Amino acid sequence: MKPNDSNYHGQKANKAYFSVSQYKDFMKCEAMAMAKIRGEYKQPMTRALLVGSFVDAYFEGTLKQFMDEHPEIFTKKEALRAEFKKANEIIARVKRDELFMKFMSGEKQKILTAEMFGVKWKIKIDSYCEGVCIADLKVVRNFKSIPFWRYDIQGAVYQEITRINTGTRLPFYLAAATKEKVTDFDIFQIPQDTLDFALSEVSGNIERYAAVKSGEVEPAPCGECDYCKSIKSAGIRSYNELGGI
Repeated sequence: MKPNDSNYHGQKANKAYFSVSQYKDFMKCEAMAMAKIRGEYKQPMTRALLVGSFVDAYFEGTLKQFMDEHPEIFTKKEALRAEFKKANEIIARVKRDELFMKFMSGEKQKILTAEMFGVKWKIKIDSYCEGVCIADLKVVRNFKSIPFWRYDIQGAVYQEITRINTGTRLPFYLAAATKEKVTDFDIFQIPQDTLDFALSEVSGNIERYAAVKSGEVEPAPCGECDYCKSIKSAGIRSYNELGGI
């Protein structure tokens, strides 16, 4: 199957292809990643994630559809909840900035696939400026939180899959805006040596993850994520584990 706008996030595509989000799931917990692939577990959509999706939808030109599909963003009086009023403020603020909008002016949600490190990958680029750069829109709590989300891995995979498809290695940028009371926003270029290191990390991990995904190797549970807690059985543990002694 070939991923498209309608099936990109579907179970069949997720079984057939690795994506950056799936790779990160395996990094967190192999058992959780496999449960998601099998359709046995769905990660709850938090309001924080919905705010980012709201802004994404605006730039994709699909905001009306997004609002129709997510009535939870409205109060009982059918007014936008505070978080999504903030999302509108973020949109209005970055729209006034020429540089920010230049990075968001590329082809929206461009889907590419390729084989890399022996497995098939799919990516969906927020803003593909052909021959110039790859830009990804991020709405974050603050700039200090950005490294936590390992966007270097996303940039490395996006850059390499694009290179395989086009023959050109493009720089990768984050067009980032914050949810702070006064929205901050900037364009962050991830340096090439950082992307190269992240890609080597993917190369080193993917063989095991592919073996787990194919059923050759049993997935290891992390024991700490929400999925692991949802399927656990009680055990007897030492009180001193809690660190209060």
